[in-house]
Amino acid sequence: MRQEFERRPALDDSLQVAPLDVPFEPFSLPTSECPQVSVVIPVYGKLPYTVACLRSLQRHAPDAAFELIVVDDASPDDSAASLARIEGLRLLSNETNLGFIGSCNAGAQVARGEFLLFLNNDTQVLPQWLDGLLACFAEQADCGIAGSKLVYPDGRLQEAGGLVFADGGCWNAGRFEQRDAPAWQCRREVDYVSGASLLIRKEVFLRVGGFDTRYAPAYYEDTDLAFAVRQLGLKVYYEPASVIAHYEGISAGTDLASGMKRHQAPNQAKFLAKWETALASQPPPGTALAQALRWRRRGRVLVADSMTPDPTRDSGSLRLCAILKLLAAQGWSTSFLPDDGSASESEIRMLGTLGTEVLCRPWVSNLPTWLREHGPELNAVILCRHTVAGQYAALVRKYAPQARLVFDTVDLHFLREQRAAELSGNSSLARQAQASRKSELALIREADITFVVSPHEQALLALELPAARVELLSNIHDVYGCRRPYTERRDLVFIGGVGHPPNADAVRWIASEILPVLRSRIPDIRIHVLGDITEEAKRELAVPGLELHGRVPDLTPWLDGALASLAPLRFGAGVKGKINMAMGHGLPVIATRIAIEGMQLEPGVDVLVAEDPADFAVEASRLASDEGLWTVLSRNGLRNVDEHFSPRVAAATLHRVLD
Repeated sequence: MRQEFERRPALDDSLQVAPLDVPFEPFSLPTSECPQVSVVIPVYGKLPYTVACLRSLQRHAPDAAFELIVVDDASPDDSAASLARIEGLRLLSNETNLGFIGSCNAGAQVARGEFLLFLNNDTQVLPQWLDGLLACFAEQADCGIAGSKLVYPDGRLQEAGGLVFADGGCWNAGRFEQRDAPAWQCRREVDYVSGASLLIRKEVFLRVGGFDTRYAPAYYEDTDLAFAVRQLGLKVYYEPASVIAHYEGISAGTDLASGMKRHQAPNQAKFLAKWETALASQPPPGTALAQALRWRRRGRVLVADSMTPDPTRDSGSLRLCAILKLLAAQGWSTSFLPDDGSASESEIRMLGTLGTEVLCRPWVSNLPTWLREHGPELNAVILCRHTVAGQYAALVRKYAPQARLVFDTVDLHFLREQRAAELSGNSSLARQAQASRKSELALIREADITFVVSPHEQALLALELPAARVELLSNIHDVYGCRRPYTERRDLVFIGGVGHPPNADAVRWIASEILPVLRSRIPDIRIHVLGDITEEAKRELAVPGLELHGRVPDLTPWLDGALASLAPLRFGAGVKGKINMAMGHGLPVIATRIAIEGMQLEPGVDVLVAEDPADFAVEASRLASDEGLWTVLSRNGLRNVDEHFSPRVAAATLHRVLD
C-alpha cells in the first residue's frame, strides 16, 4: 500500500527509457534477411509507444540476427502509414481487427526465424533483451519458453515470471519488489511468462497450434501456451538477464469490466475447463507466495562458503559452481550465502544463471538471522570448509533440525597444513595443522554426511572415523576434447594463483630450479603462469622464460595451444583442479606424486611423474619429441576426467546423498 501511494518519479533514469513525445521521423532498424529470431509486435493504435519501442530496438541491437514483423491490427490512427516509413521492418496489415491472439498468430505464420519473440508495442527493450533469452535456451536443454524480467518505467519490478493457482488464478511474481534484489536475479522454472516478451521456437509454437483462439481477442493465451509447451515435456523459464520496460495497461487498460480487460474473467473459466487435470497439481488458492514460488522445486538447499565463488579464480570455486548447477538441475531450490556477506552484481547474476539465489548484504545481514526465519524450510544445508562449518553447524541443528547437515571439506585442510609443516620444518605450521585436524574431525563426527574430493582422503577418514558417512564428491569438469594437433603446440603452462601456498611454492620452484634445467635442454621454451599474482611476486619471480600473465578470462586458448601443463606441487591435499582442467582439454600433464594423489592416474599411461627439476626437464623433452606418447597421454587424460570427474559422476553422488 505504501508503494502504491508514495510519490516517485514517473521514470527511473537508470533504465534510460525514452520519452514518448518525440516527433515522428523515419529511421532504419538493424534487421537481417537471414534471422535467427523473428520479433513479432502486434499493434493497435498507440503510435508513440510503438515508435518508442522500435527506437529501443535500434538503440539496443542484439548480437543475434533478427527480423522485425509488425502486425497492424486495423489501427484507428495513422500507425500503418507511419510505420511503413520505417526501414527494416516487415509490416502486415490486418483488414479487420483480429485482436492480440490473431495478430500474433498471423505474424508467426510469415516468420523466417528459428525462434519467435512476441513483444508488446508498449515496451522498451534494454541491453541483452534478446541475447539473454537465447542464452537461456542454449544453457537449458529442456527450455520451451523463456520470458523476460518486466519492470515498470519507474523502476519497480512488474513481473519475474508468473504463478498459476489450482483455480486458474494467476499472479505476477515479484510485483512491486526491488528489481535488482538477488531473489529476482535467478533464472528459474515458472508456471508461465507474460506474452509482453516471450521467446519460443517457431517449430514448438506451431506444433501446439499457436496461441489458442478460444481466448480471443486476448487474456490467458500466454498462460495456456505455457501449459501446452509443458505438456510436450519442456519447461518455461524466467530469464532475469533479459530486461524489458513495460507500460502495463496501455494496451489493454486496467478496468476488469471494460475494454480488453473484460475478457480476463471469462477466459479464466475457459482455461480452468481446458486444463482441469493439470491444474490439480498447482498450488491451492491462498498458498503463500514464497511457497508458491518454490512449488515446482523438490525442496530447499542452503550452501554456505567463506566467500562468493568465482570460477576464474580457483579450482574450489569452479567445483562449487558446478555443484550449484547440478543441484538446480536436480530440482532443488538453492540459496548460497557467502560468510563474508559480500557479492558483486556480476557475481549475483552469474550464480543466478545457475539457478541460485545469493543471500548477501544488504538483503541478508548474516546467516544466524536468516536461519532463524527460514530454517524450517530447509531440506539440507551444505557448509563448505571447516572455518565456516565450525561457526554454523550448531546453529543449523538448532534452527533447521529436520535438515540434512553436510560438511564439504573442499580438501582436508589439516592434511595440507601437515605436509607444508613437514616440508618447511616450521613448528608453528605443525601446531596449526594439529588444531585444524581436531576441528575437522569434530565436524565430521557431527555432520550427517561429509564430502571429500579424493579416494585417498576417503580412505584416511575411514581409518580415523569408521562410523562417519564420508562420500566422494570430487572436482567437476566438462570434457572439452583435444582441439589442436600436436604439431601446432609449444611451451608449457602452470595453472593457479600464488595466493594458495602450494601454488606459491610451486611457482618459486619453477623459477629457481625447474626452468633453468629445462631451458638447458630446450633453450627457447617458456612456462606461462596463469592465475592471480601480486606485483611484488612478479618482480621477485622475473626470470627469462617465465611469463606471469595473472588471471586470464579464459584458459581454453592457452590449454589448446600448449605442449603440456606442469603441476610441480611439493605439498597439498585434495584433488588438483589444474590437472583436471588440463586433461579435460586433452593436454598432457607432468606432475609430482603428491599432485596426482587420489586422482586415479597411472604414471606413464595417464600422466608423466617428476620429482625433481631434472625429471621435469627429461619428461618435457620426451613430449617435445614423441608425438605418439603425447597422443596417448592426451587420450587417456580425457578418459580419466570423464570417468572420475565429470558432472555425471558428481550428479550421482548428490542424488545418493540428498534423495
